[in-house]
Amino acid sequence: MIKRRLTMEKGFTCALVRLVTIASLLLFNSASYAKNVIFFLGDGMGISTVTAARIFAGQAAGATGEEYDLAFDQFPHLALIKTYNTDAQVPDSAGTITAITTGEKTRIGVLGVNSSVERDDCAGALANTLPTLAELAEQRGMSTGIVSTARITHATPAGAYAHSPNRNWESSASTPDEAEALGCRDIAAQLIAMSYGDGLDVIFGGGRREFMPIEADDPEYPSRPGLRDDGRNLIEEWLAANSKRQYTWRGEEFVDWLSAADPVDGQLMGLFEPSHMKYEADRQRDPGKEPSLKDMTALAVKQLAQNEKGYFLLVEAGRIDHAHHFSNAYRALTDTVALSDAVQWAVDNVDLEETLILVTADHSHTMTISGYPRRGNPILGTVETEPGKPLLDATGAPYTTLSYANGPGYKKQRPNLSTIDTKAPDYQQLGTVPMPAETHAGEDVAAFAAGQNAGAVRGVMEQNRLYDCLLYTSPSPRDRQKSRMPASA
Repeated sequence: MIKRRLTMEKGFTCALVRLVTIASLLLFNSASYAKNVIFFLGDGMGISTVTAARIFAGQAAGATGEEYDLAFDQFPHLALIKTYNTDAQVPDSAGTITAITTGEKTRIGVLGVNSSVERDDCAGALANTLPTLAELAEQRGMSTGIVSTARITHATPAGAYAHSPNRNWESSASTPDEAEALGCRDIAAQLIAMSYGDGLDVIFGGGRREFMPIEADDPEYPSRPGLRDDGRNLIEEWLAANSKRQYTWRGEEFVDWLSAADPVDGQLMGLFEPSHMKYEADRQRDPGKEPSLKDMTALAVKQLAQNEKGYFLLVEAGRIDHAHHFSNAYRALTDTVALSDAVQWAVDNVDLEETLILVTADHSHTMTISGYPRRGNPILGTVETEPGKPLLDATGAPYTTLSYANGPGYKKQRPNLSTIDTKAPDYQQLGTVPMPAETHAGEDVAAFAAGQNAGAVRGVMEQNRLYDCLLYTSPSPRDRQKSRMPASA
């Protein structure tokens, strides 16, 4: 009872919880600290998604699938993570990423502010900001970067640098005039004006419309203008602030950066779509030849690793979540496998004696795996007891192994799945409750860790405790304390 009461106080960041984490670090890795941190987040990658993606990838490789391992399945340290927000049993991505990057659980829909801030409360947000891991890393002279297949102003990547009472205030057009008058800046504007160190060193993802004025046409899709209604072109402003900065939206130029023998001199920004980047299943058809998550991770590490003081890199597979919301398991699984490919690249190319790799999700989704399918049954197929013999439900109809508890896949009259290719990329799995978009789920997610200080990831953990696992890595200028914990903590 005492422990429970203490953990509920002071925005869920009480000293007892932090001391438990520190004790774990000392127990498992008392003599060494990770110089670098690579933090992978699969948005919406619940445990059922991991399991299904493992089978999906294994079957694509010609195996039955169940025995297959994703890259992070092989990590030696594992924990279950409680994902709730302070005001929500089932969370959103803003509150969850804030818990991880600041060490405080907070409300649904807010970024980089504590739990006293209600949604849309600009004044409250300005008075109650929380430093993020990326900001602390910049203060200490480390290099920092964010990579995402979503808009770079979307909740998870914004959690590295933004402080806002509303995750949707991505550009000036979506930020209320009264909030701007009080001093609240939109999320895109916060990114280019990051006041810690020299700002983020690598920025790769989608969302260039949030940085472009409505007067400017998109370079890849001329019929789609920018969204900013304040006349500012933030891409040009970011470039003008430092002569060593480079920007691209072209995949070909990205490949040139990646294939060059030496890292590019300076900071890099690549915004490859007006909104979110393509799903991995559709990426090869992109006219701009946008890069894969693995390649963006590889170039980010290549750039950041130049800094002898180390680096912090956030990599998000953002579109797992979007596919689930659409009840489209095929794209959710292919994007999960793409995340695994990025993780495998990191495992193969960084020194785990000086690098911590953490893989987790912000929340789960309602996708389930059920129905007694045979071993090796196609994970996207209908349930069969043996090839060609479907198992039927109580109405005498076939059904799929994967389904959703709710979402747009709901059908008042169920279709005859014997005449439908449920393995097709565009197939929407059936949902039990009709919803315009499938919802998040509230169960625990997994965290996988390898490398230095990975042993602190263990047991059942509050989500904000991952902050400490990521924070206590290499010695800071406060060397006597051997941690990066800020003086205010």
